[in-house]
Amino acid sequence: MVRLGAFLRGTFGLPKPDKQAVDRVKDLARSALETAPDTAFAVNEIACNDPGCPGIETVILVMEPGRKTRALKIAKSLDDVMEQDIIGALDP
Repeated sequence: MVRLGAFLRGTFGLPKPDKQAVDRVKDLARSALETAPDTAFAVNEIACNDPGCPGIETVILVMEPGRKTRALKIAKSLDDVMEQDIIGALDP
């Protein structure tokens, strides 16, 4: 049911994901990647209707000063992302 809710949020423009869930994933990314304190993160949950897409995925943008922005894509809903998923996304 969580996945359906995430899909509907993206498809029909319903409310964005819970701020606490976004902050939880940002904290996980900060811990997993051991980045500098001034690194910024953007976390979004995206629903894709294309047959080649996993359906729901979480995209984490890692913006480190002086470096190119990295995008980590995880084929899970925001609520299901764990630290090992973030580490796994580093080595596609």
